[in-house]
Amino acid sequence: MVTLSNTIDLDAPPPASCLQATRYFDCDDPDVQAYAAKVVGDATTDVEKIVKLYYAVRDEFRYDPRHFILTKKQFCCRQILLDQRGFCMPKAVLLSTLARTQGIPSGIGFADVMNHLMPESMRDEMGNNTPIFHGYSVLYVDGKWLKASPAFNLTMCEKLDTKPLEFDGKSHALFHEYDNKNRKHMEYIKDHGAVADFPYDTVYYDVFGDKYPEVHKLGNNE
Repeated sequence: MVTLSNTIDLDAPPPASCLQATRYFDCDDPDVQAYAAKVVGDATTDVEKIVKLYYAVRDEFRYDPRHFILTKKQFCCRQILLDQRGFCMPKAVLLSTLARTQGIPSGIGFADVMNHLMPESMRDEMGNNTPIFHGYSVLYVDGKWLKASPAFNLTMCEKLDTKPLEFDGKSHALFHEYDNKNRKHMEYIKDHGAVADFPYDTVYYDVFGDKYPEVHKLGNNE
């Protein structure tokens, strides 16, 4: 059972913490700021900026669920920029941190999801397809909170014949329920809420430590 503390009220304006720099949301890092500025370019509105940032994170950073190191460094924005890849959580951290460089309040949300098209190679030891603890961005744009998942890059979607997730900066961008062949694809089972900083200990111990007991023995989590 995963329980997040200090969750963001998505029916209210953002707290100050949603713009602050942290170890993971390191929006004060010069490299992070430079990358965001390059992507945003001459965009002037928050909607224009967040749309450009979304597509940069979605498509310039390869979705790679096997890049699974679980160090604290892996979940820092600057490191994600260097890695140029990541699974859903690092990519959500990346988008949300880049948003903060532009004065757009942000956080990270989590939900249990089921990928009905999960490859056999990624199923559990018994061959079962089990729910995934999925991370997505929450972004405060033009007076309202939006949920957006930049996980699946365009080239991967084209290869697998699944629908790429589009984002207009005005409405939520959550996974498609069906793919291009009308096969059941992503199913949201339970939303756990959103927080203003990446909850490393919760993710490391309560999520992956429960699924992979050996994670407690790693010791290399800096």
